[in-house]
Parts: sequence; C-alpha cells; structure tokens
Amino acid sequence: MRILHTMIRIGNLEKSKQFYSGILGMQLLREKEYPDGEFTLAFMGYGGENENTVLELTYNWGTEEYDHGNAFGHVAIEVGDVYQAVEQIRQQGGKVVREAGPMKHGDTVIAFVEDPDGYKIELIGSKN
Repeated sequence: MRILHTMIRIGNLEKSKQFYSGILGMQLLREKEYPDGEFTLAFMGYGGENENTVLELTYNWGTEEYDHGNAFGHVAIEVGDVYQAVEQIRQQGGKVVREAGPMKHGDTVIAFVEDPDGYKIELIGSKN
C-alpha cells in the first residue's frame, strides 16, 4: 500500500495551477473535466503518479470559496534550503505566513506559505 494523492477543493483552477506550478515548481500531471458532475480535477506533483504522492486539486464549477474547518493542517514539502525557498516564493508573489527558522521545540528549519485558497504549505529543510 501507498498514499496516492491528497485532495483539496479550490476556488479558482487557473490561480491554483499557477501557484503550484509557477511558485512551488510542481508539474501539471493530468487534468480532466467532468461536465455531468460540473467539476474539474487537476493532479499536480514533482514526478509521475506511479512513483510519487501527488496533490489533487478539485474545482467544483461555480464554487469560489470553502470553509477549511479546523481539522485539516497543512501539506508539507521538503526543500533543500528553506530560507532560499521562502525568498524565491516571495519574489514570485507567494504569501509567506511564517518566516524560515527553527521550529519552536526543535532544530528543524521550517516555514509556511499559503496558496490562493488559504491552505497552508509547510516547507521543511531536507535532512541531507
């Protein structure tokens, strides 16, 4: 068994695809419209779905905003240099909501950015 993908609902497909590809460097792996159900799925990731866990962006036509509730936390992405990643994201117009630095009760360097729908993305420094 393995985790295939995590799905999040988004309010603007084009803005979200731009954020995940243009700012976070993911690839659009596949996209399909479902006219009968009035939704579109876009799968984004850093490599093919056969070998990597990916993010499924679900756009329900006509729905621009969602209540995130209080159960979902964040999506985590490993980066080589968190400080550099934060600067690149900021320069590309991304929203940084927690600056790079050691986590509160440890020494792992982390930061948080926010996607166009307000989902938190944690950047974690690689252990290598």
